[in-house]
Amino acid sequence: QVHLVESGGGLVQPGGSLRLSCAASGIIGSIKTMSWYRRAPGKQRELVAFITSSGVIHHADSVKGRFTISRNNAQNTMYLQMNSLKPEDTAVYYCNVLASTYYWGQGTQVTVSS
Repeated sequence: QVHLVESGGGLVQPGGSLRLSCAASGIIGSIKTMSWYRRAPGKQRELVAFITSSGVIHHADSVKGRFTISRNNAQNTMYLQMNSLKPEDTAVYYCNVLASTYYWGQGTQVTVSS
């Protein structure tokens, strides 16, 4: 059975930092791309960042220079280091994994507020 377990969300003040983790298990076949998406209240889901199995990285313009995606292929784990957080970063953050098909995590809430 496939499990994508996200952790690390929470409440943080503007300018603060959080580190999200996504641990994948039970996935058959090799994991290709791992991605973070987010959905803010009243908005559509958007891509935050992705990282391929060969290390190609993309960050959305809205988070470039503040967020950093990384992964540990041996442990099938992905991370998102989020610095200089802004209120507009408030959203539910989802882990997405592409292997033989797409898998989604349950989401973790990130709230940036004073």
